[in-house]
Amino acid sequence: MSSNELLDALTILEQEKSIPKETLLDAIENSLITACKNHFGKSENIKVQIDPKTCEFHVYQEKKIVEQVEDAVTEISLANAKMIDSQYEAGDVINVEVKSKEFGRIATQNAKNVILQKIREEERKVLYDEYYSKEKDVVTGIVQRYVGKNVSINLGKVDAILTENEQVKGEVFQPTQRIKLYVLEVKSTNKGPKILVSRTHPELVKRLFESEVTEVKDGIVEIKSIAREAGSRTKIAVWSNDADVDPVGACVGLNGARVNAIVNELHGEKIDIINWNENAAMLIENALSPAKVISVIADDEEKTAKVVVPDYQLSLAIGKEGQNARLAARLTGFKIDIKSETQAREAGDFMDYENDYEDEEYDEYYDEEYVDGE
Repeated sequence: MSSNELLDALTILEQEKSIPKETLLDAIENSLITACKNHFGKSENIKVQIDPKTCEFHVYQEKKIVEQVEDAVTEISLANAKMIDSQYEAGDVINVEVKSKEFGRIATQNAKNVILQKIREEERKVLYDEYYSKEKDVVTGIVQRYVGKNVSINLGKVDAILTENEQVKGEVFQPTQRIKLYVLEVKSTNKGPKILVSRTHPELVKRLFESEVTEVKDGIVEIKSIAREAGSRTKIAVWSNDADVDPVGACVGLNGARVNAIVNELHGEKIDIINWNENAAMLIENALSPAKVISVIADDEEKTAKVVVPDYQLSLAIGKEGQNARLAARLTGFKIDIKSETQAREAGDFMDYENDYEDEEYDEYYDEEYVDGE
């Protein structure tokens, strides 16, 4: 192969497999050294020179000039040295060029294997680096097939594994179906990167909002907390760093377009978006939405809260099988004890709730809508 052909081949490899040309040149250098070792029995005195611009290469043996040659691999006679240059003297070191065409079949095959092995290693490394950069992020994959209860997902250049534990209960995928996935972990193996993905992780919802909502992506709106029961309901608490931007409205979008796009991607999973509040009591009240709350007493040190709701709102506040209360507790980090107004009065502590809770908006609601209605 001429230097021009080698340069063209390396350029194509660099473009197709994203392997730097310098890495490929190192592989060629190592392969030539390996071939010399197989051909001559040793390679300690081998030097390889490659011009990275032209890919022209030369292989040399460093030989010591002696009167009497005892080791033809490392020594050269003075007479032969003077045929190369008459100025050489005994004791000098001379570089004798080695012609790679003279290598035997085995030496050539071993050199070829060294290059192929390096290319495979670099391919795996390039793929690992590419997908490792996507760890803890969302990717789009195409469903390939079910492998037992796991699903093989093609991510473009490699396949990922969606294990049974990371699948949303009830979701069934069809081959060629495109789905969004959260990259849990990328491991380097001898067969290439092993990628574990998830459809159940709370961060999947967060990343979907980042991709769908410009204000979230730009950092104007922050998702402060998120709690999820995959396939059923998610609660997120949002905060705006710009007083002119409504964080809930930004996430919902015009006519619900933004949040609906995410709900569709999650196959109908319900999403509650609430306002974040540094005041724990207000945050807990918001987290229990859509249920109305009469009062909240929150203990920041103990991370516990007592909540009173209207009697007719108790089941809504708790939610089906306790889901609403459970998600609110995860979202806020508080252990929440919910009581109806009747239960609170029977416990004899309703007045404490009423006196300790200060919320003008609630006072208006409670006085006009709830008390009068009673």
